Amino acid sequence: MIPLFVFLLSLLSPPTFAVDFLFNSFNGSINSTNLILINDALLESSVLRLTNDSNQFSYGRAFYPTKLSMRATENSSTISSFSTSFVFSILPKTGPPFGLAFVLSNTTSPPGALAGSNFGLFTRPTANATVAPLLAVEFDTGRYPAFNDPDDNHIGIDLNSAMSTKTESAGYYNLTGGFVPVRMRTGQNIRAWIDFDGTGFEINVTIAPIGMSRPSKPTLTFKDPVIANYVSAEMYVGFSASVADRTSEAQRILAWSLSDTGVAREVNTTNLPLFEPESSSNSMSTGEIAGITLGCGAFAIICASGFYLFWRKSKLRDEEDEIEDWELEYWPHRFSYEELSQATDGFSNDNLLGSGGFGKVYKGTLTNNTEVAVKCVNHDSKQGLREFMAEISSMGRLQHKNLVQMRGWCRKGNQLMLVYDYMPNGSLNKWIFDKPTKLLGWEQRRRVLADIAEGLNYLHHGWDQVVIHRDVKSSNILLDSDMRGRLGDFGLAKLHRHGEVPKTTCVVGTLGYLAPELATVASPTWASDVYSFGVVILEVACGRRPVDMAATEEEKVLIDWVRDLYLSRKVGEAADPRMRGEYEAEEMDMMLKLGLVCCHPDPQRRPTMKDVVEVLMGEQEAATPAELLLDLASGDNTLGGGLGRDESEEVPLTSEN
Repeated sequence: MIPLFVFLLSLLSPPTFAVDFLFNSFNGSINSTNLILINDALLESSVLRLTNDSNQFSYGRAFYPTKLSMRATENSSTISSFSTSFVFSILPKTGPPFGLAFVLSNTTSPPGALAGSNFGLFTRPTANATVAPLLAVEFDTGRYPAFNDPDDNHIGIDLNSAMSTKTESAGYYNLTGGFVPVRMRTGQNIRAWIDFDGTGFEINVTIAPIGMSRPSKPTLTFKDPVIANYVSAEMYVGFSASVADRTSEAQRILAWSLSDTGVAREVNTTNLPLFEPESSSNSMSTGEIAGITLGCGAFAIICASGFYLFWRKSKLRDEEDEIEDWELEYWPHRFSYEELSQATDGFSNDNLLGSGGFGKVYKGTLTNNTEVAVKCVNHDSKQGLREFMAEISSMGRLQHKNLVQMRGWCRKGNQLMLVYDYMPNGSLNKWIFDKPTKLLGWEQRRRVLADIAEGLNYLHHGWDQVVIHRDVKSSNILLDSDMRGRLGDFGLAKLHRHGEVPKTTCVVGTLGYLAPELATVASPTWASDVYSFGVVILEVACGRRPVDMAATEEEKVLIDWVRDLYLSRKVGEAADPRMRGEYEAEEMDMMLKLGLVCCHPDPQRRPTMKDVVEVLMGEQEAATPAELLLDLASGDNTLGGGLGRDESEEVPLTSEN
């Protein structure tokens, strides 16, 4: 017999309901019509469609109506587990890519959510900017520098922010342990498995093309107690997607199962619809078949007749790619693909220096024993390739001791290989952050800053065109054999004539280094480069990254923290404590103030790089010039980095509109 007090206690405790469902399709059965559909999400035939072609800034969310019970109470330290599996399809069109997200949220309408690459869930890419506890697994088909995306085909863990905490390229591990990439933006049906282990604070995500059995090794594993900070007592579970162009892509969920009491039930994938990019009809009339037959015969004759001409042109071919007329403009700096392949041992992973930005970078040794860095860049179209090549050719004419020199280039299909001087000591950030083997001392740091200032001054004022770098950051500052600084990676740079306003329709760069005005004005200027350089000054002097998620709330954003210390007349306390005793206090104060002035929220009040060079080279007084500091103490307190985007516009969303 149950004791009376136990019975009464059970009546007082909130009831918990197991959630276990299986949608082999969304044709109205098994209560699929009871899904909570937000904005443009709809049940279309037998699938769940998340966005709508009729709206340019379309977003849609779909949630299961019963919340998951994730904690016994709000303050409970233990969180629950669940398992889910679903089939999705992302059908490409002509517009930009975005992807979709699996969502765990305590509300169906996250406040401040935006369209575009924010999946209709998040506000702008600042840390923890979304108010509601929200955890998402993104299946991202675009690469947006503002989010530090590694590539245009990846899976990520998003904690209250579209800037993923961890990412992995999309694909699966086969039986031998080899990684097989899976392109998610092809329209093909892809199966995903997500195991949320609340006890171990672990999330495992696995994907594979439809029809395959589940791979034994997950594509992505994220294990961190921080997960608990983004889980409330009860959470909605579902999907969300958004686009910023009517021709972007169609995101669909074809089947879905979930269980919070064990492993999710198997989805029946045998009768799921297939979605393919629009093309001409596969059926052909008899006349069409006859026409094709005759055409093939004529084509064979033409090929035979043209074989001799083809042979004569073979000397002007590089591997399989015939050199086009426009390429002859840049011929003097062209390498053959065979030469670069030999230099890099077939682009071996053993020679991989790094990846990110626009491609991978390999170390190579030419036949004359010259060491080079070969950067591989993919381009989508020949027209875009030609325009990009014209700009790269102009960049190749830049000559300055503090710029990484471009030695040449090679084209193979739609891939460009850019050849640069090899910098044996790597990038500046590796000598300051992440517990380096040898810490860079103050004198070397100051010298590197002066080197880069001279290089930027040359770009802005020393050439026949103004060059806006647009991605000045410590990881793009390379050190040569003498530990002198050189500015590299001109993949985002833009050219314009002196006195002109640069023309660009999107903001690119790296979060934390972007000037605040770029959140509203897409056109970069020399002042936005100065802002980024100011951030570099501060991180080099303080030994801290622009945004440090492990720091206290007051110290999280480097610029805000240093400025608060300046207003409290304690700016010297921001200096890197690992260099204590290596510098004069007045010199460090000057450097920190110079960094703050360069990061002034008003671009008109920032110094030019000429001013900065004069200060760093000692051509002005040791203290920062007074006119550059006049309104530092009275300026806007918001000195955080700008919000870079790689799309034309951001639109706030609400659940009602």
